[in-house]
Amino acid sequence: MGMLTGAAKVAGVIGWPVSHSRSPAIHGYWLLRYGIDGVYVPFPVRPGDVYDVIRMLPRLGLAGANITLPHKETVLCAVDQVDPLARRIGAVNTIVTEMDGSLHGSNTDAYGFREHLRAAAPGWRPGKAVVLGAGGSARAVVAALVDAGASEVRLANRTAARAERVVDDIGGPVTAIAWDEREAALDGAGLLVNATSLGMDGGPPLEIALDALPAGAVVNDIVYTPLETPLLAAARRHGLTAVDGLGMLLHQARPGFAAWFGADPAVDEALRAHVLAGL
Repeated sequence: MGMLTGAAKVAGVIGWPVSHSRSPAIHGYWLLRYGIDGVYVPFPVRPGDVYDVIRMLPRLGLAGANITLPHKETVLCAVDQVDPLARRIGAVNTIVTEMDGSLHGSNTDAYGFREHLRAAAPGWRPGKAVVLGAGGSARAVVAALVDAGASEVRLANRTAARAERVVDDIGGPVTAIAWDEREAALDGAGLLVNATSLGMDGGPPLEIALDALPAGAVVNDIVYTPLETPLLAAARRHGLTAVDGLGMLLHQARPGFAAWFGADPAVDEALRAHVLAGL
């Protein structure tokens, strides 16, 4: 942390629990790198208190906050304005305190996914995609693909009803498919995204054969612990482009930092190394 003054800008991350969040490491690194008079701190807030805490942000002088589990859906009703994309996704992860004291809520996960994919797989173009999962991250991924011009998004989830809700909420060329059809759905797809927790350290694996993916396809796993998941290792064995999940986390932090602290931060290898050192 650099030298703080009475004019320091303050932001943070609100969750319960919040100790697992990598956001303080990301924003803390940028604050030091750009020599900004500011601080970013974790706020552990119980679910029953989150509405009142959010409404207090302007009175406490906070520039805004990130929102993490389990509050992303709850805060939709705690802010004064909700970005249309966040409304479609059904979750807010970034709040900015406006000059008039009002609170603006947005969701930067779709931005983070899109920007990381562009950086890690520069030859990728929107086409047919398969997304696994129907949680908050999957909803952001599907929205990002639809808005990027994907011709078809095939969505598979272990609970079919949740996938159908994503189709209804996001709109566009999205089709829900049965979980046991996930391998067949890869035929002709230029992108596979695992937006489930399957494959995460300590959890069950993601079981899927990649043989149906065409040459040149991209495989993206939003899991980043481990950084090299079994899915990504399998993609590399097939000669496919493998994109890890850490970049989505790093890029989604950029819009909030720019709004709170007035600098557009870079996502580069130095930042990746800094965050990975703490995982």
